[in-house]
Amino acid sequence: MGELTAAEQHELHTKLLELRSELTNLLVDSSASSQAVDLDQPIGRLSRMDALQQQAMAKANRAGHQRRLILVDAALIAIKTERYGECRRCEEPIGFSRLQVRPESPFCLDCQKESER
Repeated sequence: MGELTAAEQHELHTKLLELRSELTNLLVDSSASSQAVDLDQPIGRLSRMDALQQQAMAKANRAGHQRRLILVDAALIAIKTERYGECRRCEEPIGFSRLQVRPESPFCLDCQKESER
């Protein structure tokens, strides 16, 4: 698992499990707010526009949570296969400080910057 110590691995594994639980709860809680807006509902035009905007924001948030949950699940699998903490692109170790902030991160900082260009 790269250059992570056993204590660091344990800390990050715990963080990933907590994050997975949090994201799952957010997805469950947000399912109602991302449902289709009833256009036949007797509300004013501005209220309907506000409802549509809130629905769009809720859908965007759900999509972000779903993408992050996929990364968390992939990181948990990487722990089992002893590849956690290894950059998927360059195969160099991902720094512990980076993983503390984003434990699901699949890339080292250099490769992440490169992919964002």
